[in-house]
Amino acid sequence: MDENKQSPTQTPNTPDNPPPEIINEASLKKTPKKTKKVLLAAAAILVLATGTFFLANHLSNKPSPDNPPANTDKGHKITKAPGLTIVPTMLDEINADSAWCGTFQLVWNDMKDTLVGNDIIFTPQIPMAEHLNQATFTEQMLSNDYYYKKWGLKTLALKSEIENGIKDKFDETSDLLDDLDWSEDALDDPNDPNTSRYLFYVMLKRKFEYPKEFTRFPTGKFNGKNNVKYFGIDSTTTEEVKDQIKVLYYNSPDDFAFNVSTKSDDELIFVKSPEGKTFNTIYENINQKSADYKGKKSLQNIDRLMIPDLDFDEKRVYQEFEDKEFPTKLGKGEIKKAIQTIRFSLNEKGGEIKSEAVVDVFDTTSVPEDPPQPRYFYLDNTFALFIREKDQPQPCFAARIDDIEKFQSK
Repeated sequence: MDENKQSPTQTPNTPDNPPPEIINEASLKKTPKKTKKVLLAAAAILVLATGTFFLANHLSNKPSPDNPPANTDKGHKITKAPGLTIVPTMLDEINADSAWCGTFQLVWNDMKDTLVGNDIIFTPQIPMAEHLNQATFTEQMLSNDYYYKKWGLKTLALKSEIENGIKDKFDETSDLLDDLDWSEDALDDPNDPNTSRYLFYVMLKRKFEYPKEFTRFPTGKFNGKNNVKYFGIDSTTTEEVKDQIKVLYYNSPDDFAFNVSTKSDDELIFVKSPEGKTFNTIYENINQKSADYKGKKSLQNIDRLMIPDLDFDEKRVYQEFEDKEFPTKLGKGEIKKAIQTIRFSLNEKGGEIKSEAVVDVFDTTSVPEDPPQPRYFYLDNTFALFIREKDQPQPCFAARIDDIEKFQSK
């Protein structure tokens, strides 16, 4: 439905006519590092849900869903989305179509804590590294049920442990482990006391369902594109479905935000016309505008809502970090490969997030250099001498000395 239009039987919402309320791992060398078990931080999940949705700009030119025909679209197929950019943190500047998930931040945190004990510094420094060093997302912000994390010396045994771990926990296989080099030369060499090769890995997976299924709409338009799938709320939708929606703010058909509750602890936040050049700024603006909003927080019968289906599967290879060296506790580190994947789907029933991140890195012990040796500039054999006026290209005097007696008066 075009949000600038009202059906003939509807009364437009105005500031004077607000809607009424509705009730509503492995080890540094040998010692395993245990994954912390923590409670889900609701704020982190809000951030995660926000980041995944902001890859869309804003809805426009949609048909009315008040009497939608039966949906004939069947099947589910994940397709690539050309031009979609994955960013490693919510602090990185984004373009029109972007997505973020906290998995790369988690592997970075482990690498930083394990190998450096402080910020990871490249020369020259990389802006993305500066943002990652701030650790704005940590495992304490996520329930242990949501993720699997493992790091240690890069061996085939570690690869097998990771594959078995994600199979046992999520019944999943990895989309990126086989992208790494697992030849003998690319593994940790236990016979090399000066160099260790590490692997840092994280998988996050979360499924969520709405308490009540939303109404499926006919395909419509999105920013001029046709055949876009939608679901939401129309005149046929029950009150139980509407109760899943909380309005954060509504200033106009092009300036609003709302969240959707799920059967789990997750909440999805949707915002039209997001303001800001980073996900972090967009999220802060949502919170500020929501705090300032004095209107009704629940839907009324004449309100309508439409959400497009989302379905993408993307991979980013962080070439910015490849073959870059940085100081470590033992000497210097060098990242050989850094990869992240994000798969996300959303429809009238719920959605799913799956994301992986991995960093393949060397850590080399500093080998002390030989102490400097004295140099003896003794002119005790044949030599030559030139005299040149300062800043002039040619000398004004030259001599070669073989027999010193010819050059020393008696």
